[in-house]
Amino acid sequence: METNSGGASPTGLSHSDYERIEQDPGFRALIAEKVRFILPATIFFLVYYFALPVLVGYFPGLMETKVIGDINLAYLFALSQFVMAWAVMYMYVRRAKVFDRMATAIVAKLKRGSGT
Repeated sequence: METNSGGASPTGLSHSDYERIEQDPGFRALIAEKVRFILPATIFFLVYYFALPVLVGYFPGLMETKVIGDINLAYLFALSQFVMAWAVMYMYVRRAKVFDRMATAIVAKLKRGSGT
């Protein structure tokens, strides 16, 4: 990380500021909250995404089942992945508002503590 002549990063924070933020209980809560959302969402996304090729590979008869005309389960599952991706994105955007509030509180606390 490049620093300016005052020893601060381009953000204006020094190394000790970053260490102080890292030790802050609010920051640790923010990271824990993000992990609680992102890890299960990522696992769900990956399992759902790879379920299609696994199901087509191991259960081709099931996935060839016609549902509506020539549309089979495999096509419906593939289309549902678009819906699922948008749903996960929507849930993240809603949750990110909480993350933003937590981050804003951390920054405000840092500014109060540094006297700026």
